[in-house]
Amino acid sequence: MQDIAKADRAAFSAPDGVDIANHIIGEAGLRIGFERRRGRGAGLNPSGRFEPFKRQAVDDGWNTLDELPAFKTDVQVEKPKTIISRNTSPDISFDRSINPYRGCEHGCVYCFARPSHAYMGLSAGLDFESKLFAKPNAAELLERELSKPGYQVKSIAIGTNTDPYQPIEKSWRVMREILEVLEAANHPVGIVTKSALVLRDIDILSRMAAKGLAKVALSVTTLDRTLARAMEPRAATPTRRLEAVKALSEAGVPTMVMTAPIIPGLTDSEIERLLEAAQTAGAREVGYVLLRMPLEVSPLFKDWLLRHYPNRYRHVLSLLRSMRDGKDYDAEWGKRMRGTGPYAFQIRRRFEMAARRLGLNESRTQLRCDLFTPPRGAGVQLALL
Repeated sequence: MQDIAKADRAAFSAPDGVDIANHIIGEAGLRIGFERRRGRGAGLNPSGRFEPFKRQAVDDGWNTLDELPAFKTDVQVEKPKTIISRNTSPDISFDRSINPYRGCEHGCVYCFARPSHAYMGLSAGLDFESKLFAKPNAAELLERELSKPGYQVKSIAIGTNTDPYQPIEKSWRVMREILEVLEAANHPVGIVTKSALVLRDIDILSRMAAKGLAKVALSVTTLDRTLARAMEPRAATPTRRLEAVKALSEAGVPTMVMTAPIIPGLTDSEIERLLEAAQTAGAREVGYVLLRMPLEVSPLFKDWLLRHYPNRYRHVLSLLRSMRDGKDYDAEWGKRMRGTGPYAFQIRRRFEMAARRLGLNESRTQLRCDLFTPPRGAGVQLALL
């Protein structure tokens, strides 16, 4: 607590720190006190961008803000009509995905999915990591969608938006039920997570992997536990994630490590060590994505950087903007994941050279689509005569 409080004060003692912080907070709302946001990633909770009114807490001088309760995780039930989301983005490798949850309790401050909470009338800040939505009927919907006439099989990606193995999965078990449906149908799946909870389902994943139907990617952004705790407060430690890679690999599940995002001036110095750790743990594939700061993510990340690494604030943003044509973010396809310019080229070459030296990415696991059998379970409408 004392270290974080010192970081908060240091943000305002950095060169021009007061002006910078006031600008960020003025646009995004009052910074939430440490006690209220303990164990969370974001320091702000601005109103959703689609809301007609902006609400902001103001200290009235009577310390009433100190009396507000801490942010606690609240889970509501969402009942969508369909569960498979589709996309036509030319710079990603899948065209369909499943999100068992909205919002993510891991609280990764850089998460590019944060702005999606605005569609629920909520904040991309602390609301995103504390006001969550579970989809308990996901498995039933999946059975129905896979059984539709003319369904064409391609690998389903899970964990590309919010983490399917975030802490609430322990009790809701939505991901487990989804995997049971996919296994019964012999449907290929690729999973991305930051959680060691994935090992709970190693029985299903190993059986699917034996048929060429499953692969798992663990996201490891840093080997520094202190940095990870500040940046990804409720995700598994880097050590636990690498242990999960090792356990999955030993169980026959193809594994990958994603060093995503790479934050220039903060984590890019670890590229080689991250890939060495991945190779030692048994991963055979690696990948990376450059930090993305769309919409509300920009002020949230800037505020976090001022609180925890004020002396690196200008350097990190300068490097990032040098790869984004002078902007905080460039959403253009083909550029948004990697950036452009000399520094982006240097990151890419370092990554490629380290991967080649370690024998990584020599081949890519291709999941099978020819074993698929349409479901005929209770969630599927029976055919007429």
